[in-house]
Amino acid sequence: MAGFGEPGIDMVEAAGLTVGVVAARWHGELTDHMLDRAVAAAEACGAVATVARVAGSVELPVVAQALARRCDTVVALGVVVRGATAHFDYVCRSVTDGLTRIALDEGKPVGHGVLTVETIEQARDRAGLPGSAEDKGWAATVAVLDAALALRDLARATSRVGFGA
Repeated sequence: MAGFGEPGIDMVEAAGLTVGVVAARWHGELTDHMLDRAVAAAEACGAVATVARVAGSVELPVVAQALARRCDTVVALGVVVRGATAHFDYVCRSVTDGLTRIALDEGKPVGHGVLTVETIEQARDRAGLPGSAEDKGWAATVAVLDAALALRDLARATSRVGFGA
């Protein structure tokens, strides 16, 4: 974690928006908490959350895509801890590429709340637990809601100037 440069957006007014939240069960102590924080953030911002669970982080993109087809935004939550093999690199790349593709293909904000860390201690410090330095479940949810609001504003501005679908 960089520890600097965070935009500092803690809340947005997102009444009427929907958030699909998909969380891995792997490292459940952390992902369960991150899921709770993501749902709490959605509710605090006035959005409605739909929740799905999957086994691990590799399964996140396919369910995130299904949620993107039903919701205004999506947040994917997981924890991938580096081990002694290249598996970490393959999982991280697969998840990141998949989530990015979904956002672009579906035209919906997709939050990458997958912690890719060297140690479980680093994950705990980012999972929003009491005493954690970061709260990625909350932050990823607010970020996608903020992006959805920006897209909505752009659509409204475009329709006012005669451009659009």
